[in-house]
Amino acid sequence: MQIAWQHFTPWTALAGGMLIGLAAALLILFNGRIAGISGIVGGLLRPRHGDLAWRLAFIAGLLASPVLYLLFHALPEARVEAGTPALIVAGLLVGLGVRYGAGCTSGHGVCGLSRWSARSLAATIAFMAAGFVTVYVLRHALG
Repeated sequence: MQIAWQHFTPWTALAGGMLIGLAAALLILFNGRIAGISGIVGGLLRPRHGDLAWRLAFIAGLLASPVLYLLFHALPEARVEAGTPALIVAGLLVGLGVRYGAGCTSGHGVCGLSRWSARSLAATIAFMAAGFVTVYVLRHALG
């Protein structure tokens, strides 16, 4: 295995992680809500009174961040080598996993682990293990 040093960016990764942590901390401090993206988006599908504005603001912030990034840098090239059927199946599997796991990687991995949630630890281990197995199978078994 070789490291692609031109893609090794520890300082920007650290800054991004700190911003994600700050956003999650601010949301729970000021709104009492967990920054789990699947739960936030899911709440838009079945909105409750007084619950819509913060969800829309959070999603707007996620969508606005690439625009803000463009003020300082060009966006990196996005290259997807999978076809449309594979992307549809992958999206459905992720959605199924989010429902089955009662949350997504942001809710469990960022917020749940910071709260020492045993359920979030188990979910994060399962997410990571599934990712490792998928990469291994696709690269080595089906290769």
